Amino acid sequence: MEYYGRIERGQIAGVSTAVLEALARALQLTEPERSHLFDLARAADGNTLAARPRGRRSPRAAQRQSIQQVLGTIHDGIAVVRDQRQNLLATNQLAKAFYTPVIGDGTGTPNLARFQFLDPASRDFYPDWDLFSEMCVAVMRAEAGRDPHDAELQELVGELSTRSDVFRRLWSAHDVRSHGSGTKRFHHPEVGELVLFYEELMITADPGTVLMVYTAEPGTPTAERLALLASWAAAPTGAAADVDVD
Repeated sequence: MEYYGRIERGQIAGVSTAVLEALARALQLTEPERSHLFDLARAADGNTLAARPRGRRSPRAAQRQSIQQVLGTIHDGIAVVRDQRQNLLATNQLAKAFYTPVIGDGTGTPNLARFQFLDPASRDFYPDWDLFSEMCVAVMRAEAGRDPHDAELQELVGELSTRSDVFRRLWSAHDVRSHGSGTKRFHHPEVGELVLFYEELMITADPGTVLMVYTAEPGTPTAERLALLASWAAAPTGAAADVDVD
């Protein structure tokens, strides 16, 4: 029992894979929770992703021509490149218009977590604000487990913990989840309510970065509104935009 007590207190260095698997089964962990447990075990053994490139600046995913070309081929959906710290690194034209409340005046790097917890406009943009908050923090908690030595992520967590009571409460809950796929509801200031499917695709060339694509069900009011937004966002040149300006 003492052995399992040490595991529960986070003292899991040297714990075997078999024991971790047994613990995951006993606790009926979800797949994201199971992955998080193994990430914490690797961190305790000093084997984390910290020593690997995780979307750093040499080169950045958003700066590669191939990424820009991929984004430029997506015309009917909202496509963005996001890193593990919730930074929006690049968008296609439709995403740039869609994320206007997040991007703002275009100065600095748009960050979904800062927008969620520090910008009052997020409560209008996200009708299901509480659900989005829980999801955002749980995804960040999972990322922190994969690379507990990520200084930029630690700084972001510290900033949000200081400035947002809601973030601090959710972070202390230690919930983890993956983004994956699903449906989300938004309220865009120009076209109104949008109910969108989303898929998250890992960019293997840049560990820690993902391609997020939002689409609408054909023939729905959302599809009509998204088409209107796409028409409004259409530009004569440049199919994709790098929104990270620092």
